Amino acid sequence: MELKRVVVTGLGAVTPLGNDVDTTWTNLVNGVSGAATIKKFDASNFRTQFGCEVKNFDPNEYFDRKDARKYDLFTQYALVAADQAVKDCGMDLDTVNHDRIGVIWGAGIGGMTTIQEAVTEYATGDGTPRFNPFFIPKLIADIAAGHISIRYGFRGPNYATVAACASSNVAIADAFNYIRLGKSDAIVTGGSEAALCESGLGGFVSMKALSTRNESPETASRPFSKSRDGFVMGEGGVCLILEEYEHAKKRGAKIYAEVVGAGLTADAHHMTAPHPEGLGAANVMREAIEDAGIKPDDIDYVNVHGTSTPLGDIAEVKAIQSVFGEHAFDINISSTKSMTGHMLGAAGAMEALASVLALKNGIVPPTINHADDDVDENFDPRLNFTFNKAQKREIKYALSNTFGFGGHNASVIFKKA
Repeated sequence: MELKRVVVTGLGAVTPLGNDVDTTWTNLVNGVSGAATIKKFDASNFRTQFGCEVKNFDPNEYFDRKDARKYDLFTQYALVAADQAVKDCGMDLDTVNHDRIGVIWGAGIGGMTTIQEAVTEYATGDGTPRFNPFFIPKLIADIAAGHISIRYGFRGPNYATVAACASSNVAIADAFNYIRLGKSDAIVTGGSEAALCESGLGGFVSMKALSTRNESPETASRPFSKSRDGFVMGEGGVCLILEEYEHAKKRGAKIYAEVVGAGLTADAHHMTAPHPEGLGAANVMREAIEDAGIKPDDIDYVNVHGTSTPLGDIAEVKAIQSVFGEHAFDINISSTKSMTGHMLGAAGAMEALASVLALKNGIVPPTINHADDDVDENFDPRLNFTFNKAQKREIKYALSNTFGFGGHNASVIFKKA
């Protein structure tokens, strides 16, 4: 069968760099760090005391008080980002076929804040169970997708993808496939996460996965630098409207970019560590490139997973050099996690947004926090990590990588509109 073309027609964002797309993009291009000492709770007893929190987010600006109590924070981020994207795409909701529009949403954990609050209340109470009737519906990872569909009456495919930090890239890949197979006209996709609470922070601290640079949070996420010591937790929600090309063209929609390929693989190696040679990462990039019907040399920009962990960064760069060979030295590589932190289940959507806007604007966002005396000898000096300053470049194809605990790998390729 002939596959349909799929384009991006709407964007929405609630991130550590801004509560809308324009602010987030401006701060990405300007190399602004979203990291600071945690304000949501007292983190002073933790080995890591900072993160990339969403700032100045007041649920009461978006929901009435009664509804806000029904939504975990990860669902609130999802609904606000989706609302922005639906408005941005300009679709007439009175005339579109709601049976042909779906929601596929990624979340690595779901309502961790809800679990934290409920268990704390029970443990510190008199022993009488007083769990809120919304406890389960607030915490399940699929509920954000459900609430988005309820809000707009979208009756197409509706589910959540859970693949740890690759979750929202998997969601985008699935949405791409539903549309190109002709099963949907449009899909609201992306991801959200709000795991910056005591148990979320404590769990990652105990794994020794996080940076402990408490004296300088804004410089803690430093992918590909020798002194990197772990990732910085982030949070937020990012939404993309994917739409069948002829459907979008018929209604005169603006088109940000085209989705042309996706790949999903597994490391089959370790619960949390990447394959040391980047085997799964290399396989997933090759699969996405083959799916797009292009050559490795066609890729101009790779938005890497780039978490700023000692092992992860090395494995990903090995994979890139394995896939691209000498062309790796002509590619712009950047890790926007150096600014947003690691948004976990929302990371793929955040980095898809960065990739799409890089294509549209001809600007590669930087990898910040690198110093000339902090060079890691594991990396070939000919590689262009887009350190510290954004670079202007005509980009035709951008590839976005995400990898998750459990060995989940997902890559998506976008083409300039």
